[in-house]
Amino acid sequence: MPRTLVTGGAGFLGSSLCEDLRKRDHEVICMDNLSTGDIRNIEHLQGEGFSFIKHDVTEYIFLAGSIDYILHFASPASPLDYLQLPIQTLKVGALGTHKALGLAKEKKATFLLASTSEVYGDPLIHPQREDYWGNVNPIGPRGVYEEAKRFAEALTMAYHRYHGVDTKIVRIFNTFGPRMRIGDGRAIPAFIPQSLANEPLTVFGDGNQTRSFCYVDDLIEGIYRLLMSDQNDPVNIGNPHEMTILEMGQLIIQLTGSSSKIIHDPLPVDDPKVRQPDISLAKGILGWEPKFSVEEGLKLTIKWFESIQNSS
Repeated sequence: MPRTLVTGGAGFLGSSLCEDLRKRDHEVICMDNLSTGDIRNIEHLQGEGFSFIKHDVTEYIFLAGSIDYILHFASPASPLDYLQLPIQTLKVGALGTHKALGLAKEKKATFLLASTSEVYGDPLIHPQREDYWGNVNPIGPRGVYEEAKRFAEALTMAYHRYHGVDTKIVRIFNTFGPRMRIGDGRAIPAFIPQSLANEPLTVFGDGNQTRSFCYVDDLIEGIYRLLMSDQNDPVNIGNPHEMTILEMGQLIIQLTGSSSKIIHDPLPVDDPKVRQPDISLAKGILGWEPKFSVEEGLKLTIKWFESIQNSS
């Protein structure tokens, strides 16, 4: 049985990954300091083959025994989180990645870094390919996340080239699904509760900025295929179906049968105008492309939010 460490494993994506790895018969060690993660996301996994360690990965990581895989997902990942935790975001991208890579080197483990489409910044190339270097404001408020991930990618490649660590880098585009945190600053976990309560949906700017939304199960499948591949350079994983934020809000209102109206707030600083992955590389080397339509994924996500509201 492979033994696998997931840092940030109590978060939205980390917990989904822990669950998937257990289904694939990995022994999973989940590590999280719970600054943005939630222990409730992993409670159902407790038992044989799964363990939780509360630990800040910016501090030295000690684990006894062998480790086959390390998936480094520890980081605030929503605008609200990294704007409220700017220094912690930079530290986990730099010091946390360094500690996790050091453990991978020591254990001779395969290492996968959760990077982000935010490394492309406000892109001048559309859609975004892996060979695009990005258009990032390093001193803007979003720069703490963008530059943390860009540094993490550089450090990961340095460990691969200099120490021979088997490393993977996944550039994750906007992802949604169950276990998203209400009020984390992202569009979908804001829109769905507002819509279910028939409250106004808050759209930033005119709402014509675009995003490409991928359902979580598709993303997790792509990540696992990348983990098992021999690809060391970054790979985009996301759904290339591009839509405006306004269209997303209108679709959620329609799917929930809500009477909500849309209101507008000022656009945040350095908010990207467009976002769409070119997934040619993932298709070619991983045989991966998303299976869930945005509408199918939203129906499942709305159902989960409804269950949360009903149980509270």
